Amino acid sequence: MAEKVFKLEIVTPRRVVFSGDVESVSAPGVAGGFQVLYNHAPLLAAIGIGEVKIRDAEGKEARYATSGGFVDVLKNHITMLAETAECADEIDVKRAESAKERATKRLQDRMPETNEERARVALMRAINRLRIAQRA
Repeated sequence: MAEKVFKLEIVTPRRVVFSGDVESVSAPGVAGGFQVLYNHAPLLAAIGIGEVKIRDAEGKEARYATSGGFVDVLKNHITMLAETAECADEIDVKRAESAKERATKRLQDRMPETNEERARVALMRAINRLRIAQRA
C-alpha cells in the first residue's frame, strides 16, 4: 500500500459509487481538468461531462464516466457529488449507442419542439460513456 493516500468518495443521487483510499484523482473540471494528490490544498470545483480517473492505494487505475457535479477537497479527503458516475466496466454500451443515435437524430431533425441544448448534452454524455467504455 502506498504511503501517500487519501480518502475518496464518489456519490451520486442513487448510490455511493466508490469509497476508498487513493493515490490520485483526475477530474474534468468545467474550467479545465485537474488532478488531486496527497496534501492538496482545499478546493471546491465544478466538474463537467468527462472522465474521472483514479489510482487506488494498490496502484490500480479505474475510470468513471461522469456528467457533472462538484468536488470538495479538504484535509486529504475528497467528496465528489456527481450527477452520474459509472465505472468503465459497468457501462451498458448498447444503451449508450442508442442514446447517441437518439440525440443525433433529434439534432438532425430539428423539430420545433426539440430542445437542442438538451439533445446536445445527451449526445455529449453518450459519446463520453462510449469513449470510456472502450478504455476498459
